[in-house]
Amino acid sequence: MTLSKQQIVEWLMRCGGVFADERDFLTQLDTEIGDGDHGLNMNRGFNKVVEKLPSVADKDIGCILKNTGMTLLSSVGGASGPLFGTFFIRAAQVADAKQSLDLAELKQMIQEGAQGVMMRGKADLGDKTLCDVWGPVVDSLEQSCQQRLGMRQALQLAGARAEQAAQATIVLQARKGRASYLGERSIGHQDPGATSVMLMMKTLAAVAEEAG
Repeated sequence: MTLSKQQIVEWLMRCGGVFADERDFLTQLDTEIGDGDHGLNMNRGFNKVVEKLPSVADKDIGCILKNTGMTLLSSVGGASGPLFGTFFIRAAQVADAKQSLDLAELKQMIQEGAQGVMMRGKADLGDKTLCDVWGPVVDSLEQSCQQRLGMRQALQLAGARAEQAAQATIVLQARKGRASYLGERSIGHQDPGATSVMLMMKTLAAVAEEAG
Protein backbone atom coordinates (compact mmCIF):
# COMPACT_ATOMS: atom_id res chain seq x y z
CA MET A 1 0.00 0.00 0.00
CA THR A 2 1.09 3.53 -0.72
CA LEU A 3 0.00 6.90 0.58
CA SER A 4 -1.79 8.78 -2.18
CA LYS A 5 -1.70 12.48 -2.85
CA GLN A 6 -5.35 12.62 -1.77
CA GLN A 7 -4.42 11.06 1.57
CA ILE A 8 -1.66 13.63 2.10
CA VAL A 9 -4.19 16.41 1.47
CA GLU A 10 -6.65 14.73 3.83
CA TRP A 11 -3.92 14.48 6.48
CA LEU A 12 -3.13 18.17 6.30
CA MET A 13 -6.82 19.10 6.32
CA ARG A 14 -7.38 16.99 9.42
CA CYS A 15 -4.36 18.51 11.12
CA GLY A 16 -6.22 21.79 10.87
CA GLY A 17 -9.06 20.30 12.89
CA VAL A 18 -6.75 18.59 15.35
CA PHE A 19 -4.85 21.77 16.15
CA ALA A 20 -8.13 23.61 16.62
CA ASP A 21 -9.34 20.92 19.02
CA GLU A 22 -6.03 20.73 20.91
CA ARG A 23 -5.25 24.46 20.90
CA ASP A 24 -5.94 25.00 24.58
CA PHE A 25 -4.12 21.82 25.64
CA LEU A 26 -1.00 22.79 23.70
CA THR A 27 -1.19 26.34 25.01
CA GLN A 28 -1.37 25.02 28.57
CA LEU A 29 1.73 22.87 27.99
CA ASP A 30 3.55 25.88 26.59
CA THR A 31 2.40 28.13 29.43
CA GLU A 32 4.20 25.82 31.85
CA ILE A 33 7.62 26.02 30.16
CA GLY A 34 7.43 28.52 27.29
CA ASP A 35 5.71 31.62 25.96
CA GLY A 36 2.22 30.15 26.21
CA ASP A 37 1.46 30.67 22.52
CA HIS A 38 2.24 27.29 20.91
CA GLY A 39 -1.37 26.12 20.68
CA LEU A 40 -2.52 29.45 19.26
CA ASN A 41 0.33 29.50 16.76
CA MET A 42 -0.23 25.95 15.49
CA ASN A 43 -3.97 26.55 15.22
CA ARG A 44 -3.45 29.76 13.26
CA GLY A 45 -0.81 28.20 11.02
CA PHE A 46 -2.82 25.16 10.06
CA ASN A 47 -5.93 27.26 9.52
CA LYS A 48 -3.91 29.04 6.84
CA VAL A 49 -2.69 25.71 5.46
CA VAL A 50 -6.28 24.47 5.17
CA GLU A 51 -7.30 27.73 3.45
CA LYS A 52 -4.60 27.33 0.81
CA LEU A 53 -4.83 23.57 0.24
CA PRO A 54 -7.60 23.72 -2.40
CA SER A 55 -5.38 25.86 -4.63
CA VAL A 56 -2.61 23.22 -4.68
CA ALA A 57 -4.55 19.97 -4.13
CA ASP A 58 -4.18 19.02 -7.81
CA LYS A 59 -0.39 19.43 -7.71
CA ASP A 60 2.17 16.76 -6.81
CA ILE A 61 2.94 15.84 -3.20
CA GLY A 62 6.18 17.81 -3.18
CA CYS A 63 4.37 20.98 -4.23
CA ILE A 64 1.66 20.44 -1.61
CA LEU A 65 4.22 19.95 1.15
CA LYS A 66 6.33 22.91 0.06
CA ASN A 67 3.23 25.13 0.05
CA THR A 68 2.42 23.88 3.56
CA GLY A 69 5.91 24.70 4.78
CA MET A 70 5.94 28.18 3.25
CA THR A 71 2.51 28.89 4.72
CA LEU A 72 3.64 27.85 8.20
CA LEU A 73 6.80 29.93 7.87
CA SER A 74 4.83 33.04 7.02
CA SER A 75 1.92 32.63 9.44
CA VAL A 76 3.26 31.01 12.64
CA GLY A 77 5.10 33.04 15.23
CA GLY A 78 7.84 32.06 17.65
CA ALA A 79 10.07 29.07 16.99
CA SER A 80 7.24 26.88 15.68
CA GLY A 81 6.95 28.59 12.28
CA PRO A 82 10.59 28.14 11.24
CA LEU A 83 10.80 24.60 12.66
CA PHE A 84 7.56 23.14 11.31
CA GLY A 85 7.94 25.13 8.12
CA THR A 86 11.45 23.77 7.61
CA PHE A 87 10.19 20.22 8.18
CA PHE A 88 7.68 20.43 5.34
CA ILE A 89 9.98 22.31 2.96
CA ARG A 90 12.76 19.75 3.40
CA ALA A 91 10.31 16.85 3.22
CA ALA A 92 8.95 18.28 -0.03
CA GLN A 93 12.30 17.72 -1.75
CA VAL A 94 11.93 13.95 -1.37
CA ALA A 95 8.32 14.02 -2.58
CA ASP A 96 8.99 16.23 -5.61
CA ALA A 97 6.81 15.25 -8.61
CA LYS A 98 5.35 12.23 -6.75
CA GLN A 99 1.67 11.34 -6.80
CA SER A 100 2.04 8.68 -4.09
CA LEU A 101 4.59 7.48 -1.55
CA ASP A 102 5.63 3.98 -0.62
CA LEU A 103 6.86 3.25 2.89
CA ALA A 104 10.54 3.73 2.07
CA GLU A 105 9.79 7.08 0.42
CA LEU A 106 7.68 8.17 3.38
CA LYS A 107 10.49 7.24 5.76
CA GLN A 108 13.00 9.16 3.66
CA MET A 109 10.66 12.15 3.47
CA ILE A 110 10.19 12.34 7.23
CA GLN A 111 13.88 11.71 7.84
CA GLU A 112 14.86 14.56 5.53
CA GLY A 113 12.36 16.87 7.22
CA ALA A 114 13.56 15.87 10.68
CA GLN A 115 17.19 16.50 9.75
CA GLY A 116 16.21 19.94 8.53
CA VAL A 117 14.55 20.68 11.86
CA MET A 118 17.60 19.52 13.82
CA MET A 119 19.87 21.73 11.72
CA ARG A 120 17.56 24.75 11.90
CA GLY A 121 17.03 24.45 15.65
CA LYS A 122 20.58 23.23 16.37
CA ALA A 123 18.94 20.55 18.52
CA ASP A 124 19.93 16.99 19.34
CA LEU A 125 17.96 14.08 20.73
CA GLY A 126 17.45 14.58 24.45
CA ASP A 127 17.19 18.39 24.28
CA LYS A 128 13.43 18.27 24.99
CA THR A 129 12.24 19.49 21.59
CA LEU A 130 10.12 18.21 18.73
CA CYS A 131 13.24 16.37 17.52
CA ASP A 132 12.72 13.94 20.40
CA VAL A 133 9.66 12.65 18.57
CA TRP A 134 10.81 12.94 14.95
CA GLY A 135 13.88 10.79 15.69
CA PRO A 136 11.96 7.82 17.14
CA VAL A 137 9.36 8.10 14.35
CA VAL A 138 12.08 7.75 11.72
CA ASP A 139 13.54 4.78 13.61
CA SER A 140 10.12 3.13 13.78
CA LEU A 141 9.52 3.59 10.05
CA GLU A 142 13.01 2.24 9.29
CA GLN A 143 12.27 -0.89 11.31
CA SER A 144 8.96 -1.32 9.51
CA CYS A 145 10.74 -1.03 6.16
CA GLN A 146 13.20 -3.72 7.19
CA GLN A 147 10.33 -5.96 8.30
CA ARG A 148 8.43 -5.18 5.08
CA LEU A 149 5.30 -4.17 6.92
CA GLY A 150 2.36 -2.54 5.19
CA MET A 151 1.75 1.20 5.30
CA ARG A 152 -1.16 0.97 7.73
CA GLN A 153 0.69 -1.15 10.28
CA ALA A 154 3.88 0.88 9.92
CA LEU A 155 2.04 4.15 10.62
CA GLN A 156 0.14 2.67 13.55
CA LEU A 157 3.48 1.65 15.07
CA ALA A 158 5.00 5.06 14.28
CA GLY A 159 2.03 6.81 15.86
CA ALA A 160 2.35 4.74 19.01
CA ARG A 161 6.08 5.39 19.11
CA ALA A 162 5.45 9.12 18.71
CA GLU A 163 3.09 9.06 21.69
CA GLN A 164 5.67 7.28 23.84
CA ALA A 165 8.39 9.69 22.73
CA ALA A 166 6.28 12.78 23.49
CA GLN A 167 5.53 11.48 26.97
CA ALA A 168 9.23 10.71 27.44
CA THR A 169 10.04 14.43 27.14
CA ILE A 170 8.44 14.93 30.57
CA VAL A 171 11.53 13.69 32.39
CA LEU A 172 13.99 15.65 30.24
CA GLN A 173 15.58 18.98 31.07
CA ALA A 174 15.16 21.50 28.27
CA ARG A 175 18.37 22.60 26.56
CA LYS A 176 16.91 24.68 23.74
CA GLY A 177 14.48 27.56 23.44
CA ARG A 178 12.58 29.46 26.08
CA ALA A 179 12.14 26.33 28.20
CA SER A 180 15.91 26.04 28.64
CA TYR A 181 15.88 29.21 30.77
CA LEU A 182 14.04 27.24 33.45
CA GLY A 183 16.89 24.77 33.92
CA GLU A 184 15.83 21.88 36.15
CA ARG A 185 12.37 23.41 36.57
CA SER A 186 11.62 22.34 32.99
CA ILE A 187 11.70 18.72 34.17
CA GLY A 188 8.24 17.32 34.78
CA HIS A 189 6.54 19.01 31.82
CA GLN A 190 5.75 17.54 28.41
CA ASP A 191 7.25 19.48 25.52
CA PRO A 192 4.52 21.20 23.44
CA GLY A 193 6.41 20.97 20.14
CA ALA A 194 6.99 17.26 20.62
CA THR A 195 3.29 16.90 21.42
CA SER A 196 2.36 18.61 18.15
CA VAL A 197 4.53 16.19 16.18
CA MET A 198 2.82 13.29 17.97
CA LEU A 199 -0.61 14.67 17.05
CA MET A 200 0.45 14.98 13.40
CA MET A 201 1.72 11.38 13.27
CA LYS A 202 -1.36 9.93 14.94
CA THR A 203 -3.52 11.86 12.47
CA LEU A 204 -1.54 10.45 9.54
CA ALA A 205 -1.94 6.94 10.99
CA ALA A 206 -5.70 7.47 11.24
CA VAL A 207 -5.91 8.57 7.59
CA ALA A 208 -4.01 5.46 6.46
CA GLU A 209 -6.11 3.19 8.67
CA GLU A 210 -9.36 4.43 7.15
CA ALA A 211 -8.08 3.79 3.66
CA GLY A 212 -8.18 0.08 4.38
